[in-house]
Amino acid sequence: MNTLRIIRTVLAVAVFGVLTFGFVDFSGIVENPLLQKIQFGPALLSLSIATLVCLIAATLLFGRVYCSVICPLGIFQDFFNWLSGKFNKKKKYGYRRENRWLRYGTLAVLVAAWLLGFTFLVGLVEPYSAYGRMADELFKPIYILGNNLFAWISERTGSYRFFKVLLSLKSVTSFVVAILTLLIVGHISYHHGRTWCNTICPVGTVLGFFSRFSLFGIRIDTDRCNHCQACSKKCKAFCIDSKNQTIDRSRCVDCFDCLDACRQKALTYGLPRRKSAPVSDDPIDGSRRQFLKSTAVLAALAPQALQAKVTGQTAEKRTPMSPPGSQSHGNLLQHCTACHLCVSKCPSHVLTPAGLEYGLGGIMQPLMKFDHGYCNYDCNICSQVCPNGAIRPLTVEQKHRTQPGHVVFDISKCIVNVQGTSCGACSEHCPVQALHMVPFRDGLTIPEASQEICVGCGGCEYICPVHAVHIEGNPVHVEAIVREQEQTINTDNLDFGF
Repeated sequence: MNTLRIIRTVLAVAVFGVLTFGFVDFSGIVENPLLQKIQFGPALLSLSIATLVCLIAATLLFGRVYCSVICPLGIFQDFFNWLSGKFNKKKKYGYRRENRWLRYGTLAVLVAAWLLGFTFLVGLVEPYSAYGRMADELFKPIYILGNNLFAWISERTGSYRFFKVLLSLKSVTSFVVAILTLLIVGHISYHHGRTWCNTICPVGTVLGFFSRFSLFGIRIDTDRCNHCQACSKKCKAFCIDSKNQTIDRSRCVDCFDCLDACRQKALTYGLPRRKSAPVSDDPIDGSRRQFLKSTAVLAALAPQALQAKVTGQTAEKRTPMSPPGSQSHGNLLQHCTACHLCVSKCPSHVLTPAGLEYGLGGIMQPLMKFDHGYCNYDCNICSQVCPNGAIRPLTVEQKHRTQPGHVVFDISKCIVNVQGTSCGACSEHCPVQALHMVPFRDGLTIPEASQEICVGCGGCEYICPVHAVHIEGNPVHVEAIVREQEQTINTDNLDFGF
């Protein structure tokens, strides 16, 4: 489980427990607790400016953490979300467009009701009040029954540590409203996640407006995202649009469930990423410095352009792939001095000096390419010879779990699809079966990619006759999923070319 999710869950459970005990406690143990004072609805209605300023400031900084950590009704809904996942292992959510008219329309009606003095309507949906009724009318009787049971047992043993408490129905209306609230909110959250928070709840709407501008938030690395929609299917707020790689920050409640769901590690919680400086369209000036810089760039690109012309391959913009053990492009850029010891020692001739793939700072640093071979599944020589710590030592077993890149399959180029003939060369050369054959049509089979187990060896890219597969680099290396049954693949029958 993600660290942020663990912290959020622990805090939410603690807050929920304290708040609930504050409602059910009849012995006066909890008096005037702080958590009750920092609830948004009561603070707004009582015009507690200091509390409102603090909550809005927290939302502008961290997003709607209030809804996932402090609001008891929000945490209560998370319980039903968790419960539904336990009973329905295949439950999936998805992306839905914001129903802005319903959200702000409901808020407008409630504000009007408040201004007109009809606060009962506001109290029906204000989250702290709604949960308070449920706790007092439904949970407290259960707590009292438990206490009375202990009191009865205590009396039979001659002890009077516990005492009986009178159990009575305070209000039929309040009891009925509490039951209806439990049934309605429970049903919606069980089947539709946080829909209540993002359509009906006035606090969710108000804080959602401010969370659009929050400094910290869930962000998508568009370079690493492969549109698999795993995060969207886990998002109980229906706010992640995987197709367009966007997140509706006004509806995100910062539950962090999506962080665990993303296999590509494309989701992070933090500050906005700095955007790269735009490339100037101005012509090259005549200054000496610019001339030398342009000459160096052209010299670095010339071999690649010549190679593309000779091989007839179309140049494609890809994420570069650094050697296993380099951990990330950043680590390579920080430590590598381009001594080329790894390049010279690579038995597969996979490592080549980079041009501008890593940027100007990474010229001549080791880059993985599969034009003349592919990385031996059991080879770790580059990580053993690097003197600078740019490529950290890896055992063979560690390399098997390292994913410096992942396979990308383009069915529109595959000869099985285009020419209607069998192939399967990529699958035969994959040591972990990240590309495996599945039924297609007319008795043929076609490759299917499992990116989470790919180790980025490039065997598929090297052997594919029509360039229907390639390896896309991971800027930060991730851990590949190891399937134990596939560790016994007969690699002795594979021709590694050396």
